[in-house]
Amino acid sequence: MKEDLETSDIVQEKKYLVSYEVDLFFTGLYNVYKFIRRFLKEFCSLPFEFKEIINQCYQVGYKSLALISLTGFITGIVFTKQSRPSLAEFGASSWLPSLISIAIIRALAPLVTALIVAGKVGSNIGAELGSMKVTEQIDAMEVSGTKPFKFLVVTRITAITLMLPVLVCYTGLIGMLGSYLNIHQNELM
Repeated sequence: MKEDLETSDIVQEKKYLVSYEVDLFFTGLYNVYKFIRRFLKEFCSLPFEFKEIINQCYQVGYKSLALISLTGFITGIVFTKQSRPSLAEFGASSWLPSLISIAIIRALAPLVTALIVAGKVGSNIGAELGSMKVTEQIDAMEVSGTKPFKFLVVTRITAITLMLPVLVCYTGLIGMLGSYLNIHQNELM
């Protein structure tokens, strides 16, 4: 009896190919590859869910405009306000419009937009899909013959892929507007 307890307490050591961390990394990489392959397969197959893609474009794009407008406008104002004294110190105030336009269009607008979309839209999608899983709506979709991966995942990724460049251009425009108003206000004073 005592021998049975001792043998059952012994934990079998798991053998890894290289190490736990390396195996975990390559397993994660393989899972990403499988996800992308499945996404591309479902994206290219019929039927296309145009109505749901348009609905998700509305959710991703239009519903994010207020937050992106505010953030882009403030970014333009703050970047201009911070850059002006440094350039004036070196006598390069005439470079301010070029510096601001390059910085906002190339770096700040894509960065700010990506962070806002990842935070707002990503958490929204995660919460929506999580609640659908808990209430077993995804299982009901499978039973009814709808492909849940295509309807829920492919449409959302497609909508984000379509709307992100549009939102980046919009953020750049709003950031430049904020910068212009800051420069114009300082010229009036």
